[in-house]
Amino acid sequence: MTASSITRETVARLVDHTLLKPEATAADVAALCAEAADLGAFSVCVSPSRLPIPPGVLAPAVKVATVCGFPSGAHHDAVKAAEAASSVEHGADEVDMVVDLALVKAGEWAAVTAQIAAVRAAVPAPALLKVIIESAALTDEEIVGSCRAAEQAGADFVKTSTGFHPSGGATEHAVRLMAETVGGRLGVKASGGIRTADAAVAMIRAGATRLGLSGTRAVLDGLPS
Repeated sequence: MTASSITRETVARLVDHTLLKPEATAADVAALCAEAADLGAFSVCVSPSRLPIPPGVLAPAVKVATVCGFPSGAHHDAVKAAEAASSVEHGADEVDMVVDLALVKAGEWAAVTAQIAAVRAAVPAPALLKVIIESAALTDEEIVGSCRAAEQAGADFVKTSTGFHPSGGATEHAVRLMAETVGGRLGVKASGGIRTADAAVAMIRAGATRLGLSGTRAVLDGLPS
Protein backbone atom coordinates (compact mmCIF):
# COMPACT_ATOMS: atom_id res chain seq x y z
CA MET A 1 0.00 0.00 0.00
CA THR A 2 1.51 3.32 -1.09
CA ALA A 3 1.53 6.45 1.06
CA SER A 4 -1.08 8.09 -1.16
CA SER A 5 -3.45 5.13 -0.76
CA ILE A 6 -3.34 5.13 3.04
CA THR A 7 -6.56 7.02 3.63
CA ARG A 8 -9.23 6.87 6.29
CA GLU A 9 -11.44 4.69 4.09
CA THR A 10 -8.74 2.22 3.02
CA VAL A 11 -7.45 1.76 6.56
CA ALA A 12 -10.99 1.31 7.89
CA ARG A 13 -11.40 -1.66 5.54
CA LEU A 14 -8.45 -3.35 7.25
CA VAL A 15 -9.86 -2.98 10.76
CA ASP A 16 -11.28 -5.61 13.06
CA HIS A 17 -13.16 -3.25 15.42
CA THR A 18 -12.55 -5.02 18.70
CA LEU A 19 -14.26 -5.36 22.07
CA LEU A 20 -12.84 -8.18 24.20
CA LYS A 21 -13.24 -6.76 27.69
CA PRO A 22 -14.74 -9.58 29.79
CA GLU A 23 -17.32 -7.19 31.26
CA ALA A 24 -18.65 -6.14 27.84
CA THR A 25 -22.43 -6.51 27.73
CA ALA A 26 -24.82 -7.19 24.86
CA ALA A 27 -25.54 -3.46 24.79
CA ASP A 28 -21.83 -2.74 24.46
CA VAL A 29 -21.61 -5.16 21.55
CA ALA A 30 -24.59 -3.50 19.86
CA ALA A 31 -22.85 -0.14 20.20
CA LEU A 32 -19.67 -1.65 18.75
CA CYS A 33 -21.59 -2.96 15.76
CA ALA A 34 -23.20 0.41 15.11
CA GLU A 35 -19.84 2.14 15.33
CA ALA A 36 -18.23 -0.40 12.99
CA ALA A 37 -20.86 0.36 10.34
CA ASP A 38 -20.44 4.10 10.85
CA LEU A 39 -16.66 3.88 10.52
CA GLY A 40 -16.63 1.46 7.59
CA ALA A 41 -14.67 -1.21 9.49
CA PHE A 42 -14.11 -4.64 7.98
CA SER A 43 -15.39 -6.56 10.98
CA VAL A 44 -16.23 -6.58 14.65
CA CYS A 45 -14.27 -8.87 16.97
CA VAL A 46 -16.07 -10.00 20.12
CA SER A 47 -15.82 -12.73 22.74
CA PRO A 48 -17.39 -16.12 21.89
CA SER A 49 -20.02 -15.73 24.59
CA ARG A 50 -21.34 -12.64 22.82
CA LEU A 51 -22.32 -14.75 19.81
CA PRO A 52 -24.57 -14.95 17.98
CA ILE A 53 -25.04 -11.26 17.30
CA PRO A 54 -28.81 -10.73 17.08
CA PRO A 55 -30.40 -10.11 13.67
CA GLY A 56 -30.49 -6.46 12.68
CA VAL A 57 -27.70 -5.42 15.03
CA LEU A 58 -24.85 -5.82 12.55
CA ALA A 59 -24.71 -4.20 9.11
CA PRO A 60 -24.60 -6.82 6.33
CA ALA A 61 -21.22 -5.58 5.04
CA VAL A 62 -19.50 -6.06 8.42
CA LYS A 63 -17.97 -9.46 9.17
CA VAL A 64 -17.95 -11.17 12.58
CA ALA A 65 -14.69 -12.27 14.19
CA THR A 66 -14.13 -13.91 17.55
CA VAL A 67 -11.32 -15.42 19.61
CA CYS A 68 -10.39 -18.94 20.68
CA GLY A 69 -8.25 -20.14 23.58
CA PHE A 70 -8.15 -16.52 24.68
CA PRO A 71 -6.12 -14.95 26.12
CA SER A 72 -3.58 -17.50 27.45
CA GLY A 73 -3.60 -20.14 24.73
CA ALA A 74 -3.09 -22.75 27.46
CA HIS A 75 -5.97 -25.00 26.42
CA HIS A 76 -6.11 -28.55 25.10
CA ASP A 77 -6.46 -29.04 21.34
CA ALA A 78 -9.96 -30.49 21.67
CA VAL A 79 -11.13 -27.57 23.82
CA LYS A 80 -9.90 -25.01 21.29
CA ALA A 81 -11.40 -26.94 18.41
CA ALA A 82 -14.77 -27.24 20.15
CA GLU A 83 -14.80 -23.55 21.02
CA ALA A 84 -13.94 -22.61 17.43
CA ALA A 85 -16.61 -24.90 15.99
CA SER A 86 -19.23 -23.43 18.32
CA SER A 87 -18.26 -19.91 17.28
CA VAL A 88 -18.62 -20.71 13.58
CA GLU A 89 -21.97 -22.37 14.29
CA HIS A 90 -23.05 -19.15 16.02
CA GLY A 91 -22.13 -16.87 13.16
CA ALA A 92 -18.40 -16.16 13.30
CA ASP A 93 -16.83 -15.54 9.90
CA GLU A 94 -13.32 -15.49 11.38
CA VAL A 95 -11.66 -17.09 14.41
CA ASP A 96 -8.50 -15.73 16.05
CA MET A 97 -6.91 -18.57 18.05
CA VAL A 98 -4.09 -18.16 20.56
CA VAL A 99 -1.12 -20.45 20.01
CA ASP A 100 0.08 -22.57 22.93
CA LEU A 101 3.04 -20.49 24.07
CA ALA A 102 4.48 -23.26 26.24
CA LEU A 103 4.77 -25.51 23.20
CA VAL A 104 6.39 -22.70 21.24
CA LYS A 105 8.89 -21.98 24.01
CA ALA A 106 9.73 -25.68 24.23
CA GLY A 107 10.27 -25.87 20.46
CA GLU A 108 7.62 -28.56 20.10
CA TRP A 109 6.74 -27.51 16.57
CA ALA A 110 4.94 -30.71 15.59
CA ALA A 111 2.56 -30.22 18.53
CA VAL A 112 2.08 -26.53 17.71
CA THR A 113 1.24 -27.41 14.12
CA ALA A 114 -1.10 -30.21 15.17
CA GLN A 115 -3.05 -27.92 17.47
CA ILE A 116 -3.49 -25.26 14.82
CA ALA A 117 -4.55 -27.96 12.35
CA ALA A 118 -7.17 -29.21 14.83
CA VAL A 119 -8.69 -25.76 15.04
CA ARG A 120 -8.42 -25.33 11.26
CA ALA A 121 -10.51 -28.48 10.84
CA ALA A 122 -13.15 -26.90 13.08
CA VAL A 123 -13.10 -23.67 11.06
CA PRO A 124 -13.66 -24.81 7.47
CA ALA A 125 -13.52 -22.42 4.54
CA PRO A 126 -14.92 -19.90 3.81
CA ALA A 127 -14.38 -19.07 7.49
CA LEU A 128 -10.91 -17.65 8.16
CA LEU A 129 -8.47 -18.79 10.84
CA LYS A 130 -5.97 -16.36 12.35
CA VAL A 131 -3.21 -17.60 14.68
CA ILE A 132 -2.19 -15.25 17.50
CA ILE A 133 1.47 -15.89 18.27
CA GLU A 134 1.96 -13.30 21.07
CA SER A 135 5.05 -11.96 19.31
CA ALA A 136 6.21 -9.70 22.14
CA ALA A 137 6.81 -12.79 24.29
CA LEU A 138 8.85 -14.59 21.60
CA THR A 139 12.34 -14.49 20.15
CA ASP A 140 12.75 -13.85 16.43
CA GLU A 141 13.36 -17.56 15.90
CA GLU A 142 10.17 -18.41 17.77
CA ILE A 143 8.21 -15.87 15.72
CA VAL A 144 9.46 -17.45 12.51
CA GLY A 145 8.74 -20.96 13.79
CA SER A 146 5.22 -20.01 14.85
CA CYS A 147 4.49 -18.47 11.46
CA ARG A 148 5.77 -21.55 9.67
CA ALA A 149 3.63 -23.80 11.87
CA ALA A 150 0.56 -21.69 11.15
CA GLU A 151 1.18 -21.88 7.42
CA GLN A 152 1.83 -25.62 7.49
CA ALA A 153 -1.42 -26.15 9.42
CA GLY A 154 -3.46 -24.22 6.85
CA ALA A 155 -4.17 -20.98 8.70
CA ASP A 156 -5.15 -17.87 6.76
CA PHE A 157 -3.44 -15.23 8.94
CA VAL A 158 -0.82 -14.84 11.61
CA LYS A 159 -1.50 -12.22 14.26
CA THR A 160 0.88 -10.46 16.61
CA SER A 161 -0.91 -10.25 19.94
CA THR A 162 -3.93 -10.68 22.15
CA GLY A 163 -3.43 -7.24 23.67
CA PHE A 164 -3.63 -8.88 27.11
CA HIS A 165 -0.06 -10.20 27.55
CA PRO A 166 2.24 -8.25 29.89
CA SER A 167 5.07 -8.44 27.35
CA GLY A 168 3.21 -5.99 25.12
CA GLY A 169 1.51 -5.81 21.75
CA ALA A 170 2.44 -5.31 18.12
CA THR A 171 5.78 -3.89 17.00
CA GLU A 172 6.96 -2.90 13.54
CA HIS A 173 9.84 -5.36 13.85
CA ALA A 174 7.56 -8.30 14.60
CA VAL A 175 5.11 -7.40 11.83
CA ARG A 176 7.95 -7.07 9.31
CA LEU A 177 9.45 -10.42 10.35
CA MET A 178 6.07 -12.13 10.19
CA ALA A 179 5.34 -10.64 6.76
CA GLU A 180 8.74 -11.74 5.45
CA THR A 181 8.20 -15.26 6.80
CA VAL A 182 4.76 -15.83 5.28
CA GLY A 183 5.69 -14.04 2.06
CA GLY A 184 2.16 -12.96 1.15
CA ARG A 185 0.83 -16.51 1.39
CA LEU A 186 -0.93 -15.65 4.66
CA GLY A 187 -2.28 -12.35 5.91
CA VAL A 188 -0.61 -10.54 8.80
CA LYS A 189 -2.74 -8.94 11.52
CA ALA A 190 -1.18 -6.35 13.80
CA SER A 191 -3.01 -6.03 17.10
CA GLY A 192 -2.29 -4.72 20.58
CA GLY A 193 -1.37 -1.18 21.54
CA ILE A 194 -2.12 0.48 18.19
CA ARG A 195 -3.75 3.71 19.32
CA THR A 196 -2.74 6.39 16.80
CA ALA A 197 -2.90 6.93 13.07
CA ASP A 198 0.90 7.03 12.89
CA ALA A 199 1.15 3.66 14.63
CA ALA A 200 -1.44 2.12 12.30
CA VAL A 201 0.33 3.44 9.20
CA ALA A 202 3.66 2.12 10.50
CA MET A 203 2.17 -1.35 10.90
CA ILE A 204 0.73 -1.29 7.38
CA ARG A 205 4.06 -0.20 5.93
CA ALA A 206 5.75 -3.01 7.86
CA GLY A 207 3.45 -5.54 6.17
CA ALA A 208 0.19 -5.71 8.12
CA THR A 209 -2.83 -6.58 6.01
CA ARG A 210 -5.30 -6.37 8.89
CA LEU A 211 -5.41 -4.28 12.07
CA GLY A 212 -7.01 -5.15 15.39
CA LEU A 213 -8.14 -1.90 17.01
CA SER A 214 -10.31 -1.05 19.98
CA GLY A 215 -9.88 2.72 19.62
CA THR A 216 -10.72 2.68 15.92
CA ARG A 217 -12.32 6.10 15.69
CA ALA A 218 -9.31 7.86 17.23
CA VAL A 219 -6.99 6.12 14.77
CA LEU A 220 -9.12 6.90 11.73
CA ASP A 221 -9.64 10.50 12.75
CA GLY A 222 -5.90 11.02 12.32
CA LEU A 223 -5.92 9.92 8.68
CA PRO A 224 -6.67 11.90 5.49
CA SER A 225 -10.05 11.45 3.88
